[in-house]
Amino acid sequence: MSRKFKLGNLYLGSVFVLLYLPILFLIVYSFNAGDVMQGWAGFSLKHYSELFSDTRILEIVVSTFLIALLSSLLASIIGTAGALYIYNLKHTVVKNIFLSLNNILLVSPDVIIGASFLILFTVMGFALGFTSVLLAHIAFSIPIVVLMVLPRLQEMNQSIVASAKDLGANNWQMISRVILPVISPGILAGFFMAFTYSLDDFAVTFFVTGNGFTTLSVEIYSRARQGVSLEINALSTMMFVVSLLLVLFYYVISTRAVKNKKRSTRLVLPASEGL
Repeated sequence: MSRKFKLGNLYLGSVFVLLYLPILFLIVYSFNAGDVMQGWAGFSLKHYSELFSDTRILEIVVSTFLIALLSSLLASIIGTAGALYIYNLKHTVVKNIFLSLNNILLVSPDVIIGASFLILFTVMGFALGFTSVLLAHIAFSIPIVVLMVLPRLQEMNQSIVASAKDLGANNWQMISRVILPVISPGILAGFFMAFTYSLDDFAVTFFVTGNGFTTLSVEIYSRARQGVSLEINALSTMMFVVSLLLVLFYYVISTRAVKNKKRSTRLVLPASEGL
């Protein structure tokens, strides 16, 4: 094993320790019998029982997941359609303009996006609440889906589309039976990324929420300002576990998709050789 390889592993390990040590510290103290994070008072599940008996936080959890699910679903549909439109543009300058506009939304600070939506909703006289948060989450999730789907479209074998046209497939049949199955891993990745961003978002949501509606990130921020409670640790631990399960679920699905693709390729090759 070379010295550079050892140093690289040491550096990577140090980075992971710095990233995950605070999370581990948060998880451990969610089981602390005490009420503060200073000192260990013994193992206890009381903060989790307090969490599940808090009806307000449970309602916020449901609302947060509902926003994330609806926004990611709608963003996946709109973003996939947008990626197909950009991919099929023949004019290079126009295509680059759309790609640049999409990338600008990706790199724009969340504070700017949130403030822009707040101004827009205020000018339109739109009431802040569930709908305003949902629209904002859909808007900042669409560029993520476009970014995930476009590479799949660019990698797609054009002979498949040409064969479908030769066999008499119309546009809808080509999209539903040929293109969408090929780019489905990108759509799935975009959905999970949008779902994660929506669950985690604070800045945009902070600007556009109102009328008693809030999400977990905003609620945790509000409670943390009043003093860090270990109930927040328990809630953050639950959110971390959910995020970890989503990552594992996506990994299993993507791994299975790769295996099915390799298996179908092996079946097609002998048949084409026989022809």
